[in-house]
Amino acid sequence: MKIGLQVPSFTWPGGGAAIREKFTEIAGSADDAGFASFWVMDHLFQIPMVGPAEQDMLESYSALSFAAGVTRRVALGTMVTGVTYRHPGVLVKTVTTLDVLSAGRAYLGIGAAWFEREHVGLGIAFPPLGERFERLEETLRIAHQMWSDENGRFDGAHFRLAETLCVPPPVSRPHPKILIGGMGEKKTLRLVARYADACNLFEFLGPERLAQKLDVLRRHCETEKRDYASIEKTTLGTVLLAPGKQSAADVIASCRVLAGLGVDQAIFNLPNVHEIAPLEVFGKEIIPAVAGL
Repeated sequence: MKIGLQVPSFTWPGGGAAIREKFTEIAGSADDAGFASFWVMDHLFQIPMVGPAEQDMLESYSALSFAAGVTRRVALGTMVTGVTYRHPGVLVKTVTTLDVLSAGRAYLGIGAAWFEREHVGLGIAFPPLGERFERLEETLRIAHQMWSDENGRFDGAHFRLAETLCVPPPVSRPHPKILIGGMGEKKTLRLVARYADACNLFEFLGPERLAQKLDVLRRHCETEKRDYASIEKTTLGTVLLAPGKQSAADVIASCRVLAGLGVDQAIFNLPNVHEIAPLEVFGKEIIPAVAGL
């Protein structure tokens, strides 16, 4: 099993002036500790589950490009990009650039988008959910076309591209991994089976419901004639390594359960990540212990 790190908040001691230095330290420490991946949210305002909208929030791909320059091996992605924020052709070009400049370390993490406040606040269109899923599927098709030898037209219901040209191509082969975030059984997991290289589920569901979601994904794979084993299964959870909270042994035990369900990569956010010590515990105690799961 691999371990990933998500950084959902940039509100740390020192305020905005200290973000660059602390973000550099966190990304570099995660890379040194052996984390397999490094993720930031693709949000423009802070989300309610993390803090007030007025808290510090960095634009995701700028942050990931910066992280690419201060790391050597860790994979980089958004957890996850809202399909509404960028035109698909621009999004694919952006991820391709990240992949080229990071020497093949980019993921395209993507989902249907949900945070209406930031859309309204910044004047971004927020279509109904059904249309957002239609746009998501077209975006996935555009990504596959732009990352292929086909650079001709794309004509969809929502997007029309005269040329799907993408030069230079990504370094990753055959292309950066596409990860779809979300747990909807009828639409989201069907899109995973049809288009994605990875899925992401919330760990808080618990083992029984996670197993149910993975069973649904397996059935979609059968319908799509897709090899279920070829899809990377990831989870997202929160770990607070601190006295009286959680220990390294607790995290290792949770990873054993997840691995038993077939999860390939457990991604965690750490509320006290700015202290750096939790990253060191992961590197010394947790990542080596779960590597063989």
